[in-house]
Amino acid sequence: MPTDVIMPALGMAQETGIVVQWKKHAGDRVVKGEPLLEVETDKAVVEVESPASGTLASITAEAGAEVPVGTSIAVIFGHEESEHEREALTSPLVGRSAPLAAPGGEVEELPAAKEARLQPASPKARRLAAESGADLSAVEGSGPDGAVVASDLPDAAAETELEVGRTWRVMAERTAAAWEAPHFYLTREVAAEPLLAFRAGLAGNREKVTVTDLLVKLSAMTLKRHPHLCSSWRQGRLVKASRISIGVAVADEGGLTVPVLPDADRKSLEEISAWREGAVERARSHRLHPEDLEGGIFTISNLGMHGVDAFTAIINAGQASILSVGRIAERPVVRRGKVEAAQTMILTLGCDHRAVDGARGALFLKDLVAALEDPAKVLG
Repeated sequence: MPTDVIMPALGMAQETGIVVQWKKHAGDRVVKGEPLLEVETDKAVVEVESPASGTLASITAEAGAEVPVGTSIAVIFGHEESEHEREALTSPLVGRSAPLAAPGGEVEELPAAKEARLQPASPKARRLAAESGADLSAVEGSGPDGAVVASDLPDAAAETELEVGRTWRVMAERTAAAWEAPHFYLTREVAAEPLLAFRAGLAGNREKVTVTDLLVKLSAMTLKRHPHLCSSWRQGRLVKASRISIGVAVADEGGLTVPVLPDADRKSLEEISAWREGAVERARSHRLHPEDLEGGIFTISNLGMHGVDAFTAIINAGQASILSVGRIAERPVVRRGKVEAAQTMILTLGCDHRAVDGARGALFLKDLVAALEDPAKVLG
């Protein structure tokens, strides 16, 4: 029996997804698990894998189409299906109603058949075309699979609105919604020299470990002793997560995404480093998988590489806290009554006051600073 390719859902609030591009065409042979298409969801652009091996057929959502989650957008039928069925399934009208004969012998197309010939276009391009009365079918698209994007429209030069994708729009909506949580912030300056010395002493496969990797591991180990920071406030209840899964914020031109490392407390530094490299590359090339974005309980946002000293980040929805990390820099410190220059970094812990009070947040930050200033004691 044919296997449906379904528009995926990555969150309870997601209602639709947008087809970015198909990596295969109708009639192509596909293998279960290989990349099939890219979809823009309410969290990020993700790569959808083929759910079965066989022949791809009946693609009903072209690039730019916005489709309700759970909808079948193509089918894959197995190698055992007959050649006749294969030809039928790859027909352009498969999955759509056939034309009907109208009175007088003329052929009337059903709406679904007309939709099959719609010019692929981005949601913004469709909106601008509707506002200006432009005919999308007369516009040559420069997007994936020939989809029309906003800049292809004749009056695009006069448009001052910046082009943003669904990832950016959802980021804007989610941060606005998340800001409704009662945030408070705690800040500590941390001696970074022990952390840098520990990293410099790593050898073998651990030489690629970054400061962010060490922050992920040490934060995960510290979170084990602070259950309130592993929780979220849901409908009047404080619910503790069963796993310590940490997200790392990744920014690109399309917006901000937060890939999640499951069971970060159980991962070695080598595993964390390899995961981070892969997750960042997938996020920036729009090849994140649905499982990359699920289950986070704590997020680390590091802007030190951009020269930022300190900042306050917005907590991700469904989480109780977020750690903002500034750059490591030489700053004046007082030691034994004397002012000296030392390498330090500034950490800012953002907390949802419904789940974490000031004292619990301060105790977590105290324990995390202690781990950062003596990583060998925690990591060996």
